[in-house]
Amino acid sequence: MTEIDNTSMNFFDHLKELRQKLLYVIIFFLLTFVISFYFSQSIFEFLAKPLTLILGEGNGLIYTALQEAFLTNVKVAFFTAAFISFPFLSIQIWSFVSPGLLKKEKQISLPTLVAIPFLFIVGAAVVYYVISPIAWKFFLSFQTSQADSINITLQAKMNEYLSLMMTFIFAFGLAFQLPVILLLLVRFGVLTINQLKSFRKYAIVLSFVFAAIVTPPDPFSQISLALPIIILYEISILVSRFMVNRKNKKDGKDN
Repeated sequence: MTEIDNTSMNFFDHLKELRQKLLYVIIFFLLTFVISFYFSQSIFEFLAKPLTLILGEGNGLIYTALQEAFLTNVKVAFFTAAFISFPFLSIQIWSFVSPGLLKKEKQISLPTLVAIPFLFIVGAAVVYYVISPIAWKFFLSFQTSQADSINITLQAKMNEYLSLMMTFIFAFGLAFQLPVILLLLVRFGVLTINQLKSFRKYAIVLSFVFAAIVTPPDPFSQISLALPIIILYEISILVSRFMVNRKNKKDGKDN
């Protein structure tokens, strides 16, 4: 019990500290939201760049409702503020719970809090630089401009594009948390490596089910999300094996 940081704080002191930290998070989020709203147009242009590069110069996005552009900028500011505020939230959570954790628990919790936002950023980067350019080219391939057929041309709306982009980003960001979840389950003995291997075929099916739920209802989007999940599952098995072997060697030396 000596590993636990003893304090004289009672339940109400902890509650007061929690309220204070939540207040810090809310204030940080609001400040970030105001700043993000000021730069919301530039942020939206950055998010729309994978599409506008394909459309070419002179082509862009439209809005058909009077308030649509304003509300889209509000959504951009909200998503940006949430994205930036999450690391700050993680820091506040860590500062609140760390005094009551054992040394071994700290060694697990701190890397987890770091890995979650990092893997989310990796997932978002994969969407922006890899998935979205391929997806937009695929969707734009259905345009037709032949003289002997109906002229079908894309007129993308701001809010619809933002919703689609955010769906991809959050879907991939959540999917990239799979290694963290599996490694924690293995670390705490809830799952074994052999169980992960035997569950592989079910994981493949569940990957496509998850992709079908969180992505737009088209096969390309679903496959583009399901395949990375399957790859991450296999990586989780390899990392889990390395982690278990390392732990066994360490325990053997201690004995």
